[in-house]
Amino acid sequence: MNTSSVAFVLGGRTITLDFHDGGGYTPTTTVLNYLRSLPDRKGTKEGCAEGDCGACTVVLGELSPRDGTIRYRAVDSCLLFLPMIHGKQLITVEDLRDENGTMHSVQTAMVETDGSQCGYCTPGFMMSLFSLYKNSNHPSRLDIDDALTGNLCRCTGYRPIVEAAARSCVNPSSDHFTRDETRIRGLLGSIGHASIHIRTATHEYFRPTSLGEAISLKHQHPEAVVISGATDTALRVTKNHETLRTIIDISDLDELKTVSEDENSLRIGAGVSLQNLVSCVKDSFPALYDMLNVFGSLQIRNMATLGGNLATASPIGDTLPVLMAYGAKITLESLNGRRELPLDTFFTGYRTTQRKTDEFITSLTIPKPSPDDVIRSYKVSKRRDLDISTVSAGFKLELDNGGVVNSVTLAYGGMAPKTQRALSTEEFLTGKPWSRDTVENALDRVDRDFSPISDVRGSAEFRRAVARNLLLKFWSETGTNGE
Repeated sequence: MNTSSVAFVLGGRTITLDFHDGGGYTPTTTVLNYLRSLPDRKGTKEGCAEGDCGACTVVLGELSPRDGTIRYRAVDSCLLFLPMIHGKQLITVEDLRDENGTMHSVQTAMVETDGSQCGYCTPGFMMSLFSLYKNSNHPSRLDIDDALTGNLCRCTGYRPIVEAAARSCVNPSSDHFTRDETRIRGLLGSIGHASIHIRTATHEYFRPTSLGEAISLKHQHPEAVVISGATDTALRVTKNHETLRTIIDISDLDELKTVSEDENSLRIGAGVSLQNLVSCVKDSFPALYDMLNVFGSLQIRNMATLGGNLATASPIGDTLPVLMAYGAKITLESLNGRRELPLDTFFTGYRTTQRKTDEFITSLTIPKPSPDDVIRSYKVSKRRDLDISTVSAGFKLELDNGGVVNSVTLAYGGMAPKTQRALSTEEFLTGKPWSRDTVENALDRVDRDFSPISDVRGSAEFRRAVARNLLLKFWSETGTNGE
């Protein structure tokens, strides 16, 4: 059964929005703009409308499919379309105090540590602290920094805010959200999970409940924009003011959120969030883990999906070079069947791929490296966190017992219209000793493999220098006795 309305929990009660009732909302109205339209939800602020500043941070409460408890995650409301919160609890800064008006412990800590000056960014910080409070007991400094990476403060400074996090998230006691969880679980459970089909004068929005239904819809509407986390697509609305006429929202498909592992490989569903992916790859794929730790912010990683990161085909997508280095394969599905492609052949040009208009990316398979493989990932950007890379790289090396290169993969982002390998450099290095002389002789070939452009992130010559130096750095980390 299809429904044209969405429902979610806000302020402890179920809110139902029907997009045919003339309320002024469309399927691409962001949660931020919805909240700003309400008389009592002005605490959520707009700073950048592109997920960079964190002033719009809210927390979503969702029923865990494992045990039915509510799990909380901080997200940027400026990147969320209203139908994407169907069946979820929306928590804003106004909800933090309890029914008696008593401040939440993260709010009290912020006051006691003098963590706010002008106050514009403070609601977003509070929501990030609240999410940390609900997910971490005695967080480390690294955990705190990661939780706050997506929130910018221009006047207070981060020291008192970090202190507030450390003070309030130690042995957190039961708050009023915990005490009210049983009732909220009931409200969330009572919201139907039927497919959603919203049709207005300007939009048609589909939210299927199964992969089969999604594939059928894509066959019927090959022109439709597919979203899951929408961290990239939402910018077309908030920054370019586009009207996305047909949308297929696959963010609620559990079939795409599975991770399976055997002795040979790791298979990751396209709908797995990048934050959930972090813990899955820490031990077996450390180079990917390192790259994910400098990917966006926690709010972004909580929304962005692996499939979405691949589908955007950005030439500076952080995960793409390292996934190429691992030899990953991408799986595509349509009504005509399923096919698998090596990731390094999937991208055909600037934001173009081999994916057909009726196909979905359904999973990615990463072979487990052998003990003899050496794999590294690198990202060069103007700041460490929450920044677009100027140049990124994923390298893989296998040597024989004599230190000669059996095989090498050198994948770069930011050096061409697509993420691609330095094939002539790889060919030159193969069969030669892995020595400094060999690598230095290969550096000019890196220049020949790419023709980068100049833009606001770096000049073409800077990119060439970075690409050469990253290869030399890779040797310095993997060479034997400095030879």
